[in-house]
Amino acid sequence: MRIDPEQLGATARAASRSGDWARVKACAKEILERDRNSPEGHFLVGLAAKASRDSASAAKSFSRALRLDGRRYDAAIELAGQRLASGLFGEAVGLLRQHEAKLDRSPRYLDMAGTIYTNAGLPDRGWPLYKKANKLQPGVDSIEANLAACSVFVGEMDAAKAIYRRLLDRYPNHQRNHFALSRIRTATDSTHIEQMKEVLRTTNLPAERNIFLYYAIGKELEDLEQWDEAFSYYEMAGHAASRVANYDVTPDLRVIDMVIEVCRADWLSSGPSPPSTDASTKTPIFIVGLPRTGTTLVERIVSCHSQVESVGETYFLQDSIRRASGIRDNAPMNSAIVEAAAEKPASAIADRYLEAVSYKFGDKPFFIEKFPENLLYLGFVAKAFPRARIVCLLRHPMDACFAMFKQSFFRYAYTLADLGPYYVAHDRLREHWRKVLKDRMIEVEYESLVSDQEGQTRRLLDRLGLPFEEACLEFHRNITPSNTASAVQIREKMHSRSVNRWQHFASHLQPLKSHLEQAGIALG
Repeated sequence: MRIDPEQLGATARAASRSGDWARVKACAKEILERDRNSPEGHFLVGLAAKASRDSASAAKSFSRALRLDGRRYDAAIELAGQRLASGLFGEAVGLLRQHEAKLDRSPRYLDMAGTIYTNAGLPDRGWPLYKKANKLQPGVDSIEANLAACSVFVGEMDAAKAIYRRLLDRYPNHQRNHFALSRIRTATDSTHIEQMKEVLRTTNLPAERNIFLYYAIGKELEDLEQWDEAFSYYEMAGHAASRVANYDVTPDLRVIDMVIEVCRADWLSSGPSPPSTDASTKTPIFIVGLPRTGTTLVERIVSCHSQVESVGETYFLQDSIRRASGIRDNAPMNSAIVEAAAEKPASAIADRYLEAVSYKFGDKPFFIEKFPENLLYLGFVAKAFPRARIVCLLRHPMDACFAMFKQSFFRYAYTLADLGPYYVAHDRLREHWRKVLKDRMIEVEYESLVSDQEGQTRRLLDRLGLPFEEACLEFHRNITPSNTASAVQIREKMHSRSVNRWQHFASHLQPLKSHLEQAGIALG
């Protein structure tokens, strides 16, 4: 009996939901044998290729389906996902903007489009799509979790808390949801801590599978000022995370050494200068420093200015350096890439970066790129963008180190044994940039900023060449999204609660303190 193409398509869709990709391929093959220009046939081939992680073939098939039928929003969103995975963020966002109006009846593709927007650094565009998906198909755990995470990014904390509590009512052992909830609330009693400890007792998992619970329990114990027990959980989390990551700090130290070696003052002034740009070209403001030193706070302050917008944190600069180097290596940034890129024209880095980030531009003359670890690449910034402003955050070394240590995001800060050498190398790099960049690097002390908000804000804006605006003092009213570790704190008014916080943990941090002092780091 000959099955019609519509039935074959339905069979293939059902097979895709159960993971029977052999059946999907068979159905697609039969559809295309009957009609080589069937949009459905090419779409199904794309789904099978996506499942086998053949991104190039998947993108080709989704693109073919969309060309054959421009109404196929499913092909458009799937193609956007492949473009994002390939680093073509602008193309991905362009596809979403063109087709998102067609998604009103598809919770699956509303959710997928919301995720692509969010991963492209546009959670404010993703949030309404997640809301629609949840309204169309309520009670789907993954869609609810996506909405909760995105709600944090756009500042909808109450909504996020309510969703995480509902999810934990359903799945009380879900460690990541416990972790997410702990990050957006301040514990006032030990109720949630005891719930998380009960999960540890009843599941009896190895430490490597409890990392998120350890960090969450540590954070809430710190909220309750139970300093010693909080540190013990942070330490357990870091050691477990380090084992999982199999991290070795040595390659990261080599990268810093190579940057200092090749990005010297004579290198900065050598070679052809990037072509001068006209007055309409945007001026970048790069905000850098160690994570947790106030980079997001300064971004929010400056982006409140009427002449400034922010593109948030992107990896586009380091990706542009990697591509300019000509080294095809998917490993993290390494010394070989830095050395090779330093020999290439700086204009190639500038062009690639601006092409990649332009989809996030509005109409303001200045834009902020705030990725703390771009401090590694300030030589490339200075050479590729002669008009760029560079802001470097400073914070008391012990406060900076402890703030990183108690987070799950920074591999070099999982253990004090790695953190000490990394901080010393980072301090050496910062001193190198002081000598090379001189007045081009604007340094801002976190402690001075929180104790003299208006004075330091006026000084900073003046150094940036911007007139003072009162709005910059009301940064906590800034409604733009933030998907950084500081997404909660930047919704608050300026405060000094984090200054000298490390002293509550002084006895535990003594090995780190001794290491920094022996390296000549001033801790006064």
